[in-house]
Amino acid sequence: MDRVALRGLKARGHHGVFPKEREEGQTFIVDLVLGLDIRPAAADDDLTKTVHYGIVAEEVVAVVQGEPVNLIETLAEHIAQVCLKHDVVREVEVCVHKPDAPITVPFDDVTVTITRSRV
Repeated sequence: MDRVALRGLKARGHHGVFPKEREEGQTFIVDLVLGLDIRPAAADDDLTKTVHYGIVAEEVVAVVQGEPVNLIETLAEHIAQVCLKHDVVREVEVCVHKPDAPITVPFDDVTVTITRSRV
């Protein structure tokens, strides 16, 4: 399976279990790896035979900016489902970063990574 990756998609969302997270929001960063067969697109040099990663990026940002959820695990799942709606995408790895998580000790990042595929 071939891979198309989008790294560092940034959007502000209001996800989290604490009232301050819901009220003020914070930046979330999303990395995606889309699994698909790019041979048909490459053979014909045809965008319609691959995934349009610009559209995927816009859809993912819309999920992050959209309806708040408590857990970044849930956010990652919603993002994965949006990616799998594209017919050519057979598998997706989603990594959601929450660099401003409400943790009381020094840290660099919190991430949740999931992999989902068509059943």
